[in-house]
Amino acid sequence: MKYLILVPDGAADFPVDVIGGKTPLEVAYKPNIDWLAKNGRCGLMQTIPDGMPAGSEVANLSILGYSPEKCYQGRGVLEAASLGIKIDEDDVVFRCNTVFTEDDIMMSHSAGHITSSESAELIKTLNENFSSDLIIFFHGLDYRHILVLKRKFSPEVYCFPPHDNVGRKISDILPYPTSDSARKTTELLKDMIFSSAEILKQHPVNIKRINENKQPANLIWPWSPGKKPEMETLTKKFGISGAIISAVDLIKGIGIYAGFDIINVNGATGLYNTNYEGKADAAIGALTNHDFVYVHVEAPDEASHEGNVELKIRCIEDFDRRIVGNILKNIDLQNTTIAIIPDHFTPVSVRGHTNQKVPFLIYRQDIIPDKIENFNEKSCKSGGFGSIKGEEFIRAVLNISGISSC
Repeated sequence: MKYLILVPDGAADFPVDVIGGKTPLEVAYKPNIDWLAKNGRCGLMQTIPDGMPAGSEVANLSILGYSPEKCYQGRGVLEAASLGIKIDEDDVVFRCNTVFTEDDIMMSHSAGHITSSESAELIKTLNENFSSDLIIFFHGLDYRHILVLKRKFSPEVYCFPPHDNVGRKISDILPYPTSDSARKTTELLKDMIFSSAEILKQHPVNIKRINENKQPANLIWPWSPGKKPEMETLTKKFGISGAIISAVDLIKGIGIYAGFDIINVNGATGLYNTNYEGKADAAIGALTNHDFVYVHVEAPDEASHEGNVELKIRCIEDFDRRIVGNILKNIDLQNTTIAIIPDHFTPVSVRGHTNQKVPFLIYRQDIIPDKIENFNEKSCKSGGFGSIKGEEFIRAVLNISGISSC
């Protein structure tokens, strides 16, 4: 048996007035997903444990059967693994966005989706101004970068995720220490944030973006601190070989710690213009020599962060037609288990992540269907799996039971 999990990031949502009080999943035309739901079984999963941040790092760890309470060490260390950055045991690693602010307001978590080539120049300049034997920036994808503080610092700092705080005053969302030992780290972060504004304000990349009526990346925003996690590989845990397909370094990093192969797809952007067909083809190919394939598509989440319901619906429809549809035509359905699950809610009205239970479906030929006609947040409440959490989802996908560890 082969196993395939497809994740439309942030596809779950609240009812939206402008589309008749329905959710994007309810109104999107998605015949392939709905066919799988009708012929499979559905349910709801709590991917965000109580008290944990409603982020993709926590949610995707949960989907793969890891306990975030035990394994979660921040988003930065996971993305660093994907970038091949060597992390020592005492290092504190942050995800670091290049953001756009105006009049003390967080206007965009991505500086209008600045390109990787532009942000590479900004990171180079930041290193020229800040780097030392204790501080270093690493360039990532687009606006997503890494800050490493070495040896003398603490991860016990609360940092506000920029994508969940668009529209808020910077002065209200600055990092703060959660222990006395983190005061030094917090003061350093705040100093770097304010200093970056002066450094980036006159940068040629930003001057050019302003002249082109684009948002400048005029501030850095470190967040999600953590140290190197200890995670048992899924190969050891479940005895399976796996592959991860995603444009997002965070998901690739989880895959690396899980012991999976990382399959990169040309043109995979993490946005609505991603190479859907390339991801589908990669998944079909990966199933020939892997037991388990995990395909993650960021596009619906980014549309939600923009507050764009029409784009979100389009991203869900693209996911259905260009990912799910292409895969269904080219795999052995008799010997493949297929699961579809958004990792978390990203309501367009909130423009950030929330912690509600997400809908999911699992299809395999011998499963007893529950006849859900339309895959969405409401219908899956009546699904045959009911409400689950923790390892119950991955065990249901793999059709096994009784395994529990980090």
